[in-house]
Amino acid sequence: MNPIAAPDHKDDFKLKNTKPQLGERWPHGGPRGGGGWISSERATSTYDLVEQMFYLYVRVVKAKDLPTHPVTGSFDPYIEVKVGNYKGKTQHFEKKTNPEWNLVFAFSKEKIQSSVVEVFLRDRETVLRDDYVGKVVFDMHEVPTRVPPDSPLAPQWYRLEGRSGDRKVRGEVMLAVWMGTQADEAFPESWHSDATSVHGEGVFNIRSKVYVSPKLWYLRVNVIEAQDVESLDRSQLPQVFVKAQVGNQILKTKLCPTRTTNPMWNEDLIFVAAEPFEEQLILTVENKASPAKDEVMGRANLPLHIFERRLDHRPVHSKWFNLEKFGFGALEGDKRHELKFSTRIHLRVCLEGAYHVLDESTMYISDQRPTARQLWKQPIGILEVGILSAQGLLPMKTKDGRGTTDAYCVAKYGLKWVRTRTIIENFNPKWNEQYTWEVYDPCTVITLGVFDNCHLGGTENPATGGGARNDMRIGKVRIRLSTLETDRIYTHSYPLLVLQPSGLKKMGELQLAVRFTCLSLANMIYLYGQPLLPKMHYLHPFTVNQLDSLRYQAMNIVAVRLGRAEPPLRKETVEYMLDVDSHMWSMRRSKANFFRIVSLFSGVISMSKWLGEVCKWKNPVTTVLVHVLFFILICYPELILPTIFLYMFLIGLWNYRFRARHPPHMDTKLSWAEAVHPDELDEEFDTFPTSKQQDVARMRYDRLRSVAGRIQTVVGDMATQGERFQALLSWRDPRATSLYIIFCLIAAVVLYITPFKIITLVTGLFWLRHPRFRSKQPSVPSNFFRRLPSRADSML
Repeated sequence: MNPIAAPDHKDDFKLKNTKPQLGERWPHGGPRGGGGWISSERATSTYDLVEQMFYLYVRVVKAKDLPTHPVTGSFDPYIEVKVGNYKGKTQHFEKKTNPEWNLVFAFSKEKIQSSVVEVFLRDRETVLRDDYVGKVVFDMHEVPTRVPPDSPLAPQWYRLEGRSGDRKVRGEVMLAVWMGTQADEAFPESWHSDATSVHGEGVFNIRSKVYVSPKLWYLRVNVIEAQDVESLDRSQLPQVFVKAQVGNQILKTKLCPTRTTNPMWNEDLIFVAAEPFEEQLILTVENKASPAKDEVMGRANLPLHIFERRLDHRPVHSKWFNLEKFGFGALEGDKRHELKFSTRIHLRVCLEGAYHVLDESTMYISDQRPTARQLWKQPIGILEVGILSAQGLLPMKTKDGRGTTDAYCVAKYGLKWVRTRTIIENFNPKWNEQYTWEVYDPCTVITLGVFDNCHLGGTENPATGGGARNDMRIGKVRIRLSTLETDRIYTHSYPLLVLQPSGLKKMGELQLAVRFTCLSLANMIYLYGQPLLPKMHYLHPFTVNQLDSLRYQAMNIVAVRLGRAEPPLRKETVEYMLDVDSHMWSMRRSKANFFRIVSLFSGVISMSKWLGEVCKWKNPVTTVLVHVLFFILICYPELILPTIFLYMFLIGLWNYRFRARHPPHMDTKLSWAEAVHPDELDEEFDTFPTSKQQDVARMRYDRLRSVAGRIQTVVGDMATQGERFQALLSWRDPRATSLYIIFCLIAAVVLYITPFKIITLVTGLFWLRHPRFRSKQPSVPSNFFRRLPSRADSML
């Protein structure tokens, strides 16, 4: 590695401050502007966090009175809009003289190199060249400028002209042409001139969209008991359990410990369900006939909408439900499906509205509101994010023999997901789209991810080989709202870092403008004393295993529902945004978390080293000053706590000068992403269960055993120290316990007779004594404690 280039390489992984031209600027000259720029910038609050981009909009509505073909007598019309070298076409209609398209074309103004806009009407031919019917020509200098929030420009009828433009021909076209920005209502649904290579279903996959996560509920099924359960084998009583299923989620109760026809469980099963409720609760009572065979005794299908929606911790009324039992007919041997309603089951089922259904990691949670809307509080702020552009993206796939990237950005906060439009074949895409979210809690995180769109149609294999059916990750950014100052615009360029099997890689940079506006300072301060999650999470908490399983099920439901939108937000995108693999084992993450813990104790270690130097009189002046402070605190003990809090107040004021001026970002050093071993990375990206060769898996297993052995030793040492404390009074070592209780008696008498100030003064002076009066050997209490027995002797 070049030692000179190394610091610059590390700087690439850091946050960079940018100064984009935010806000709106409009041409001077009224409705038919274009004669210059106004000197004063008139900024509006709608799109003031993005750079303004001008577009020429052409709305093609419909046509009428079109001529028919003189030979065939039919007419298959379509419209072609041409601006310089850019062309856009509508679909064609077969044998229709009054077609309607209602389509908008958008041409980027900075790429327009023509002074006219030409709209051609053509007749589609299957064999010969498409016939020219007529055209309408607009002068670019005469195109009006629409300034939001003006109403949309009304389309007008225009007569078609001949090729030379000196005569009118039969037919009229309804059009509207105007100059606008990305704030125009027509922008999201318009056909863009930079997407000419996209066709088929890919046209829908490049548009910007706003998505809303489905409303998720926890379904609590309390299985109480069942009655009149009959086994197919009448010679023995059944030993049964209940299996419940909601969609792909299957849970079972424990096996009833006794064989009986009236089993009892009183066990809770928790599922995740999403509105609108498409699945049913399917219950089956099954008999454990043998270790390898379960017999279905009865079945019930219950729609979810019949269950009560609980908004607090009050108990829900239980109900009995009949089970459909399928048995053999009494008379005919082939009569196999005779319905019997003999068995019933006792349930207490409710939809929990007072919980927040976790679909993302609690470390990066973006929403804490309960499911029931009537329990929501008022928002305390507004979050506005301007997704400006990306710089220096790497090629993600090949097309026509060259590398290319079709990038789009996804942002997720709360229930609202947004997706920018896809910029085709551009390593420096400019989106300049602004979105707004309501904020209900400042201690939340917004996540933004950049992806390469692989569903545009006509693209070749990716650079990695093979057909790419999944949108590929380019990078991710997280911003915690509590780290932002209110009413300040943050404009930074965030490095897009991705950890790959080959190592850490910078895929480009994402430029954002972020502003957090506070609506109620009092409510925000009040929230800092409230629980992070709704109160039901603390009154009736779930186990850790339940939370992990429910989060995984919630993530799957969200991915499926968002994948059914148009354009779909695909499963790989949703999983990456929700950190679905954050719980998987990683040696790199384990090291990073260990050193995070070490850094927490670095202040305590530094303080203990300083006190050790004071006790050893390394700096006599400092030691004397500590003695003076100690005497003052002994004489005036009421100053101890005020001194501590005043000291912390002064430290806080001093640190204010060095506070961070930008949001925190991915720290490669903290994550141990730069110094990670290649084999550890390969293990991190391995599938579960492993897909590696046996010798590789054995080597990693041995390495994990060695790490676990060290942890085992540390845990054993901690247990040993605790058991030695217990041994002080347990008489496991009768002589040690005798010495200790005699010492306690003497200490009680001395502490009773001697004033507490004297005891503290003597202890402090003894602790701060000069090294001349110290011994290098361990102290008597330390020697005594280490000689105490522990239960380690009883370990096999």
